[in-house]
Amino acid sequence: MIKSISPNQKLLYNRQKFNFYFENMNRLENKIALITGAARGIGRAIAELFHQEGATVIITDIRDEEGMQGAGNLDSRNEYRHLDVKFESEWQETTDYIFQKYGRLDILVNNAGITGFLETSGGFDAENVDLESWEEVHRVNTTGTMLGCKYAIKLMKENGGSIVNISSRSGVVGIPGAVAYAASKAAIRNHSKSVALFCAENGYKIRCNSIHPAAIMTPMWDAMLGEGEQRQKTIEFVESGIPLGRFGDPIDVAYGALYLASDEAKYVTGIELTIDGGILAGSAATPKKNE
Repeated sequence: MIKSISPNQKLLYNRQKFNFYFENMNRLENKIALITGAARGIGRAIAELFHQEGATVIITDIRDEEGMQGAGNLDSRNEYRHLDVKFESEWQETTDYIFQKYGRLDILVNNAGITGFLETSGGFDAENVDLESWEEVHRVNTTGTMLGCKYAIKLMKENGGSIVNISSRSGVVGIPGAVAYAASKAAIRNHSKSVALFCAENGYKIRCNSIHPAAIMTPMWDAMLGEGEQRQKTIEFVESGIPLGRFGDPIDVAYGALYLASDEAKYVTGIELTIDGGILAGSAATPKKNE
């Protein structure tokens, strides 16, 4: 027999729920966070969530208009700065600015990245890959992440911090039609572990982890999905191979970044967090056969 709950017990229960919720808000309060590629997509979702959780967010990108618009939707705790991650001089300028204004950096999310499909002329497969396209993808994805880690360590080593590198499912499995992108994301995966071990070895209280999203609906998919009726057919085809049956949203990745950036993950470093609707767990990524 189930006992009825008295009004006083119900009030106590609701108060405990409220206290739990209240105590778990502002998970990044007083943290200074730098997010690259944050004008749209996953980066923008991370910036908005970090702001909601109490962080001061420096939004960076090369899409200045979209970046300033995103920062303008938040409040004075946040700001936008232009940063092209492939240039060391711009990292120096950005981190010098952060040190002068804030005195430290607590969180870096290396999110900026390109597939090459929209930004270069290709080819993209192993036989026809264009050298210039290959190098541009690696300059942004691999070198950009390396430089971010390098300069974040300099700002974080006195007080500690968290580096979150956005890799991809493509950094874990081969992608026959996007060899530059896959190789660059694999490099981010491994570099994250090297950074984690280096910081631990030197006694820096800096954690470094990577996130591996897949099938997240962002503008990066536009070149592959097409338009109109064909777009819908392609979406349905892709979703048929996702165990959870749908594309993910940028906020799904943002919540993973929030955990790794927060003090809740203070004993977590060098891991790979996969956010892919079960794709890696449930598929073999077998190459297509030519008819």
